[in-house]
Amino acid sequence: MSDYILDLRKLVGRRPLLQVGASVIVENENGQVLLEKRTDNHCWGYPGGSVELDEVVEEAAKRELFEETGLVAEALQLFGVFSGKELHYVYPNGDEVSNVDIVFLCKVWSGEIKPQASEVSELRFFPADALPENLSPPIRKPLLQWAAEKRK
Repeated sequence: MSDYILDLRKLVGRRPLLQVGASVIVENENGQVLLEKRTDNHCWGYPGGSVELDEVVEEAAKRELFEETGLVAEALQLFGVFSGKELHYVYPNGDEVSNVDIVFLCKVWSGEIKPQASEVSELRFFPADALPENLSPPIRKPLLQWAAEKRK
């Protein structure tokens, strides 16, 4: 979690915060998506996290991808900006957020896949037509849109 969000939490407690996220949908050469099993809610999601103050969104996406998976994004393409009630989320610890998620697509990457132990218990590629059922609620809408576009 970003220092900025942690500092805000000290002031507002668990009340809802507007949170801007930068996320990455990573595809392999077979068009499958890399998902991570989160350690906090034990659901599957894509790499991403909060944008720090004055951080360029693309840099935040690349940073989160590397931190959570060990991968380096060689190229990012804007997939979409997602917000609304479907992205409102209460974390297992009770912290509440209204997410604005800026999601990038990454098909060119390098590095060795290695999960960040503190946040990720498993990393695995999934085809668009066989996503796991237990998707993390705030990524459900963008990921299902990605899967629908892949099946066209």
